[in-house]
Amino acid sequence: MSTYSVKEIYYTLQGEGFHTGRPAVFLRFSGCNLWSGLEFDRATATCNFCDTDFVGTDGPGGGRFTTTVALAERVRRIWDENDTTDPNPFTVLTGGEPLLQLDEPLIGALHDAGLEIAIETNGTLEAPDEIDWVCVSPKAEAEFAQRSGDEIKIVFPQERIDPADFTALDFDHFFLQPMDGTDLTRNTEDVVAYCEVHPQWKVSLQTHKILGLP
Repeated sequence: MSTYSVKEIYYTLQGEGFHTGRPAVFLRFSGCNLWSGLEFDRATATCNFCDTDFVGTDGPGGGRFTTTVALAERVRRIWDENDTTDPNPFTVLTGGEPLLQLDEPLIGALHDAGLEIAIETNGTLEAPDEIDWVCVSPKAEAEFAQRSGDEIKIVFPQERIDPADFTALDFDHFFLQPMDGTDLTRNTEDVVAYCEVHPQWKVSLQTHKILGLP
């Protein structure tokens, strides 16, 4: 029996990529295989620009869940508590790296609870086929195992990552997202300029930050 370590579970609007603006319950798993989440070793991490707290289980709705049913019921309850009229309950599994913990029994329990499942992964681990929507965000210097899915979303720019190297992969949607930080304005301009001359790629913005959403 698996124990699932969850940083937080909360209701909001998806802020990035194809489903931007869609109501969702975010299920954020603890832990990542590209960074510990601790500031003292950020500089030497494989992914050193992460803007998410995925350490521990102390966030809203977070904790350790010892059964798939308990976790799936928590996600569904948070959806139902928001009195949404959306007929398609939607959950986004993220992290950290959710595929370190997500397994087929939990996917089954979430589906049994009536939830459509999307995942946001760094692509270093292969995703189970049963997931409804797979968004891959590759990182420089990291192994790239999940080479197909519904959308690929590259944080741009990254040294040693060229979007052109990904255009032939089996994804339905291709997004570039400006890297946040002190160079956000310039990075956004660079993303727009790239997409203008490479129309296979579309701009993804972190609209939840713009709107002040969690």
